[in-house]
Amino acid sequence: MIQARRTDAVLLLVALVWGSSYLAAKTATAALPVLVVLFARYLLSAVACLVLAAPGRRRGSWTRAEVRVGAVLGVTQAAVLVLETYGVAHTSAANAGLIISLTIVLTPLLDRSAGTGPLPPRFFAATAVCLLAVGLLMSGNGFHRPGTGDLLMLLAAVVRAAHVALVGRLTARHPVRPMQLTAVQTVVGTALFALPAAGGVPALAQAPAAAWAQLGYLALFCSVFAFVAQTWAVQRTSASRASLLLGTEPVWAVAVGICLGGERFGVFAALGAVLMVTGTYWGQAVERAHRATAHRRTPSRATAPAGT
Repeated sequence: MIQARRTDAVLLLVALVWGSSYLAAKTATAALPVLVVLFARYLLSAVACLVLAAPGRRRGSWTRAEVRVGAVLGVTQAAVLVLETYGVAHTSAANAGLIISLTIVLTPLLDRSAGTGPLPPRFFAATAVCLLAVGLLMSGNGFHRPGTGDLLMLLAAVVRAAHVALVGRLTARHPVRPMQLTAVQTVVGTALFALPAAGGVPALAQAPAAAWAQLGYLALFCSVFAFVAQTWAVQRTSASRASLLLGTEPVWAVAVGICLGGERFGVFAALGAVLMVTGTYWGQAVERAHRATAHRRTPSRATAPAGT
């Protein structure tokens, strides 16, 4: 019982950290250019991951599969973070966390590698609820032209869903270790942003301590710690319980945005927030039940991981 509670607490902490990452990114981009923030975040993450994944007697060196798969996923992950970071710089942290949660219902639409057959109509009804929620979130205090930040977050959700589906497909074909894979991705991301951010790197030397604190938090807690903690916890609980607890990320994004960021919701946006959380949880439950039923019918079929 104590072990189960500890595992649940770790998963909730990971969801809280991820939910708070949107406000941290928004604060950091207020002090530094977006590309500089991304380069610094990747560089700090890469250093930490390389230390943790350093070859040794027990871990061994990186395999060719880990390098190849990590290089591909490093590019798609960088695309997600570019869209997310530019998006959160132009919208509220709460909106960003809610809109990106569309990934939960978009991923099963893109990932057909599990061989579970067509999704039930209820799943598409849940997706429709989420899309309605996005429209309300973009409306703010009244219906008007969607903001740039909200549109970027919507695009980020689509690209992130494609990235997660690609993770499942590639890691099912090639045996890879999660930490080594993450280390390769962070090195690739650092290389991708090094040149575009070169002109703004001198600004890092003049950045206030608060900006450095946000960068350190994004790199070490939202990336490295969250990944290691998630891996540790998922190995000690069921996939359904883990996904349920990690699915509280948008709730934490709203709580942090309102309590620490001083953000406020209008009537339409508040309704959108409620519908988004409802739709994503509903869609997640429908997809999970559908996958479990399909696996019971075909127990011999190997399946791909559901996400990152």
